[in-house]
Amino acid sequence: MAMIQPALSACGNNSTSTVDCQEFEKAIQLTHPLTILDVRTPEEYASGHIPGAINVNFFDEDFVDRVKQVVPEGDSLAIYCKSGRRSAQAHKALEATGDSIIELAGGIEAWEKERLPITTGKTDIYITPEGKKLEIEPLIHASLRIVYDGKEIEIDPVGTLGDRTTDYSAFPKADLILVTHEHHDHLDPAAIETLSKRDTIVVTNPNSAKILGYGMVMSNGDRKEIDGIGIEAVPAYNVSEDRLQFHPKGRDNGYVLEIGGMKIYIAGDTEVIPEMASLKDIDIAFLPCNLPYTMTPSQFIEAAEIIKPRVVYPYHYGTTDLSSLIPALAPQGIYVRICPFDPGA
Repeated sequence: MAMIQPALSACGNNSTSTVDCQEFEKAIQLTHPLTILDVRTPEEYASGHIPGAINVNFFDEDFVDRVKQVVPEGDSLAIYCKSGRRSAQAHKALEATGDSIIELAGGIEAWEKERLPITTGKTDIYITPEGKKLEIEPLIHASLRIVYDGKEIEIDPVGTLGDRTTDYSAFPKADLILVTHEHHDHLDPAAIETLSKRDTIVVTNPNSAKILGYGMVMSNGDRKEIDGIGIEAVPAYNVSEDRLQFHPKGRDNGYVLEIGGMKIYIAGDTEVIPEMASLKDIDIAFLPCNLPYTMTPSQFIEAAEIIKPRVVYPYHYGTTDLSSLIPALAPQGIYVRICPFDPGA
């Protein structure tokens, strides 16, 4: 709490403050206990809201009473609306409750302009510099789906891992599939076949292409542009002496995608490696965090501090304790977005 105290002026009872996106972002990650309150209509909320927010419509006649019902006693409040008008009125109406309140200046529109995520509960949404929606759907472990401008992109699609499944037959056919390496939790030929249509492009590291019998091979350092999407294959490997056999240097890929003016780093299975220092202007990063194969939480933090993404997602984390990530990274202006890629965490 002390880390964000100056920006919030205070967070004790009866304190109120209107803050910009960066301070709001830090506050909602670091202040405990705190409830994020979206005061827009239910329809607006359903179309996308700040992760973790609950909805109470400011236009409801019993707005204040409903807030008292749903917000646990003693919680601070972080409130927002679309542009700041309704939240300013809500802020004023709630001051009499004696709660500590912060309000997001500019509302969710300002949040989106900062390339921060909103969510529907299933899918995270970003507004690109081109003004279009970029949708990210976390699936299982290291599998995710990206949708942009009508293009369907699948990363390491795997249908079944343990007791979890993804029914790819229910998904639209993919325009582009990226495979980082040949381990079974990243390469699933059946899932790729299910997702493929006649003109689907499958990009892989060399070994995965050999296993599949097809694929557009990219090795570390290769760059391509496919249908307006920039793709760079970057190194992903282990450096710890006891892990070198898992992911040897030069074999596997991570990828940097340039989509709609945003850069997304998908790290694949890697530890902290020197090549990360060359990654610049990353908006969104997906970093693995589990032993013995990839990074510990402290290594994850180190990698994020090197890359400095606007938003970082831990993925491929198994049952790793992720509780140290937000306290370490949020004060640095890195938004940590934890989604249920894996059970138990």
